Amino acid sequence: MKSRFEYTLVYSELVPEGATFNRYMDSYTKVLDGLGGKLCNDIKTRGAIPFVYLITTGGTEQALLDIRQQRRKHSPDEPVWIVAHPSYNSLPASLEVLARLQQDEEDGRIFYLQSSDDEEGLQQINTALDKTGSPELLSQTRIGLVGAPSDWLVASRPPRETVRNVWGPEVVDVSIDEINSAIQMVAADTIDPIREPLVTGATEVREPSTADLDNVIRVYLALKTVIRKHDLDALTVRCFDLVLSLQTTGCYGLAQLTDEGVIAGCEGDLVSTVGMVWVNKLLGKTPWMANPARLDEASNTLWLAHCTVPRGIVQDYGLRSHFESGMGVGIQGTLANEAVTLLRIGGKRMEKLWLAEGEIIQAGDAEDLCRTQAEIRLDDGKVGDLLKSPLGNHIIMVQGHHASALKSWHQTMIS
Repeated sequence: MKSRFEYTLVYSELVPEGATFNRYMDSYTKVLDGLGGKLCNDIKTRGAIPFVYLITTGGTEQALLDIRQQRRKHSPDEPVWIVAHPSYNSLPASLEVLARLQQDEEDGRIFYLQSSDDEEGLQQINTALDKTGSPELLSQTRIGLVGAPSDWLVASRPPRETVRNVWGPEVVDVSIDEINSAIQMVAADTIDPIREPLVTGATEVREPSTADLDNVIRVYLALKTVIRKHDLDALTVRCFDLVLSLQTTGCYGLAQLTDEGVIAGCEGDLVSTVGMVWVNKLLGKTPWMANPARLDEASNTLWLAHCTVPRGIVQDYGLRSHFESGMGVGIQGTLANEAVTLLRIGGKRMEKLWLAEGEIIQAGDAEDLCRTQAEIRLDDGKVGDLLKSPLGNHIIMVQGHHASALKSWHQTMIS
């Protein structure tokens, strides 16, 4: 079995003697070995896999700091993962040393095992190990920024260096002119094979004309051309420029690309697009990006709404106009009543994360909101947080309850 991490046992000068202590510690090294751990004899070596400190007893705080000092020369950015157990004052020592590490602005966390067969605690370690490669995974991602972020996204315009350094993806600038040129190059005979199943599968086509449908398909095909040209894994588009300059919309194209596995965000919102890429890669789920349009603190509910939604996550869909402009094609999808997780990345360094879990309790069709609408009641999290400490406009929704895993992965990834 290939090693997933290395670990060392941290001892104090007063190591308990006797077979009882040795058997006790052996029970923990065995479970670490079972998770794919390898006892590390050379603590100075830089490793390509995580490094774990098993705190054997109290009084080990300085010993861990000494080991970390040696490893810092070779692995300066390595997070400090500490495993604590309920005996021999392991936990208080772990708390003390992590507090010191955090004072020194080191990144670390404690995995507390209530026993050597603590399945929940071991699963937390296992989950962190499964996703410890997430920064590397995201660092291989190229996100196209098609045009600048929309003017109103005043809190969602991170420097490209921040996206790269904190989350990993490379941001590739693509001009709107390039999209406009690609739209003009779309061959007429490529449109009908896409329009026919799109219309046939819809419950209704209310406002859009055939010309409107053809135009949004041209946008979709143009985006695919740009994706191939720049070798993009995801993109976000300053889509209102399409409305203003070409009287068409990107709603269909962005939804279809996301269904195909190329995450596509609206309005040039890099922050939300990173969030969508993150949950897609980690959970294998298709995300939905939407506006928090209404909320009710008393019932802990909120409405999400947007004019695009991947058709793969809705029960049915109708083809409508784009809500704000009345132009082009928007998608009015019906989301099922089911468990969901909501999230929003934010902060100056994109280091903050708002997470909540809840249930969709109804879909909507209000004419004064964007076309796809869902009311969500939160079970874990408070909608009032969005009023007190918002991280920005758009919210990402993904089907299922995943807050615990996302929180764990976020702690592992973001220093």
